[in-house]
Order: sequence, then C-alpha cells, then structure tokens
Amino acid sequence: QVKLVESGGGLVQAGGSLRLSCVASGVTFYTNRRYAMAWFRQAPGKEREFVAGISWTGRSTEYSDSVKGRFTISRDNAIDTIYLQMNSLKPEDTAVYICAARYEPTAVPKAMYDHYGQGTQVTVSS
Repeated sequence: QVKLVESGGGLVQAGGSLRLSCVASGVTFYTNRRYAMAWFRQAPGKEREFVAGISWTGRSTEYSDSVKGRFTISRDNAIDTIYLQMNSLKPEDTAVYICAARYEPTAVPKAMYDHYGQGTQVTVSS
C-alpha cells in the first residue's frame, strides 16, 4: 500500500506563487523505493490532466505544455516528499491538484499511475 497526502493549496491572486507538498508513506513505498511521482490536476467539469512528473532519482522531469517554464517539480527522498513550485499562476490553473505514484525504475510516465492522493484545492483569482 502507498498513501499520499497533499498540502499547500489555497487562494492566490493571478501572478502569485504557491508551493504544494506531497508526503508518501506505506510499506510498499518504503520497501521498493523506485517510484516515479507526479502531479495531476482536475478542474470542475474537466478530466484529470497530467501536470508534472519526476523520476525516482529526481534526475528526470516532465511537464505539460501549459505549465512549462512556470512550475517546477522536485523531490526529497530522505523525507519521502515531492513538491510542486507554482509561479506566475493564472486563473486557468484553478483545480484540485493530486499527487500520484507509480513503480517505475527508469522513465517519467505521464499516465497510468497506480496510487493517488485526495488532492488539495488551488484557486487563482483574476
């Protein structure tokens, strides 16, 4: 089992910044640590979409075109935490942001993750 708990969401004005955190835990995560991690988001009435992903080593990252250059994903394996630094936020970034994990020893997948958190709400006002 893998448990993911997000935090850091909130209300921010357009142009502002937020940093999201996701703490991972669970027997499976601790015993086999080669998990790629990612952030997805889901806005009301829309499908969940990939935002950013990071390999288990932290050396490789992937971003959606809509956030490239504004968002940065990172991880600290010593404390089983990943982060999403979001700068230059826009109203269209408003969504529930969801942390995800998938056993993947090499690549950074953009889909088919096995574990998801409950999400944290990000609201960007214009």
